[in-house]
Amino acid sequence: MATSSLVSLSTFTPIRYSNSSSSTSSLFPLSSFHLHSSLTNELSLNTTFITPTLTYSGSSSNEKWRTRVSFFPSFFKTGKDVKTLKQQLLDAISLLDRGADATPEDQQRIDKMARELEAVNSIKEPLKSDLLNGKWELIYTTSVSILQTQRPKFLRSKVNYQAINLDTLRAQNIESSPFFNQVTADLTPLNASKVAVKFDYFKIFGLIPVKAPERATGSLEITYLDDDLR
Repeated sequence: MATSSLVSLSTFTPIRYSNSSSSTSSLFPLSSFHLHSSLTNELSLNTTFITPTLTYSGSSSNEKWRTRVSFFPSFFKTGKDVKTLKQQLLDAISLLDRGADATPEDQQRIDKMARELEAVNSIKEPLKSDLLNGKWELIYTTSVSILQTQRPKFLRSKVNYQAINLDTLRAQNIESSPFFNQVTADLTPLNASKVAVKFDYFKIFGLIPVKAPERATGSLEITYLDDDLR
């Protein structure tokens, strides 16, 4: 998750890292990561991720699932434990078509639940944790540009992935059918939970490379992180 007016959730997909520069929608090399092209404007947080964002990720080195949200000392926890809060959040978003069907009331409810989960986050320096490394699938967001709600459903991306490699400070966003757009970016740590994002190349239809303009920048803040949620 990220702190801001946007909220996003993602799940991690099992992957293997290699030194290869090639990548597919299911395999991301450690040396090359990309960010969803539709996230360019949002990444002034990212995808935001500028709003509270939730995501699941795969493994840190080989095969795992992870996630993200904001962080506060775990001793602020009142009543419900992390597992319960997380499951309630996932249940709440499961019928919202990644956020496309969410009403303003739904968004407020999800935001509140996400903040409750952030408040019990035990990882206070997510950029120092290899749990962040890997490929994440977006499962919820409030970003209109990512959801592409202005388009007919058959023209919207079916699945969005984000792969992050803290060793190389690279990221990659990928959209699935119908367009398979991709974007790669460099990451620059600003503190223990936030990175500046500088996009370098977009790929149209996953094939045609286009150099990103200088203004294609943003930031990404990890407000929550555990083994399967971000």
